Amino acid sequence: MPPQPAHLDPSPLGTRAYWDTLYTREATNFSKNPADEGEIWFSDAGAEERMLAFLSDLADEDVLHKEAEGDINDGEESSSFIQPTRFLDLGTGNGHLLFALREDGWEGEMVGVDYAAPSVELAGSIRDTKGEEYKDIKFYEFDILSSSDSAAPEWLGEGFDVVLDKGTFDAISLSEEKDAQGRRIAEGYREKVEGLVKKGGRFLITSCNWTEEEVRGWFEGGEMVFEGRAEYPSFTFGGKTGSSVCTLCFKRR
Repeated sequence: MPPQPAHLDPSPLGTRAYWDTLYTREATNFSKNPADEGEIWFSDAGAEERMLAFLSDLADEDVLHKEAEGDINDGEESSSFIQPTRFLDLGTGNGHLLFALREDGWEGEMVGVDYAAPSVELAGSIRDTKGEEYKDIKFYEFDILSSSDSAAPEWLGEGFDVVLDKGTFDAISLSEEKDAQGRRIAEGYREKVEGLVKKGGRFLITSCNWTEEEVRGWFEGGEMVFEGRAEYPSFTFGGKTGSSVCTLCFKRR
């Protein structure tokens, strides 16, 4: 298992004030111009498309399920009935990743959470301008790092088949806040994520602040096992080969 990486230097991007201000501005812009849905993070690297392709590959392998499979008779599911994959998007921002999943044919329950209230407002407003197939996507204000096992939110249920993170851990890694144990709050993120993923479920994370080896250092161990990666164009610099963005999949034991 790779060692835990050294911490990043703190940045304003690791503060709640930064994200509250950003999404307040984006919500205002959207209210004036519905065509302006805000920024899509890592769009220059095609990260969202690569995450979608990776998930579609898992569906092709019958690991995940875009649609319900099996029969329902007299309101009861058959023993072979399979529910479609259930998604949670951590740090959902404007909700674009969940909207893209639904557009790509994923029909299961989708929940997006963010600790910035203006983000939740923006994502909900965008959803409400879309077709009926998007109406059941839910957005909630939720701070994963301040949550506790004794106060599990109703929407958690028995956990999610897939938990998504597109840049959220990157932002948390830039916070100088410390938890009750005196650790930088990034150190407690993995154990919080584990509680959201159902046993046998998956955590798909995209990062631009950390290399693949470093992401594995943060998330391998505990209940998380590295399972695979999305492929990106690579470059070589200083004798080392890598890419500016990585997307890794971990499976909960």
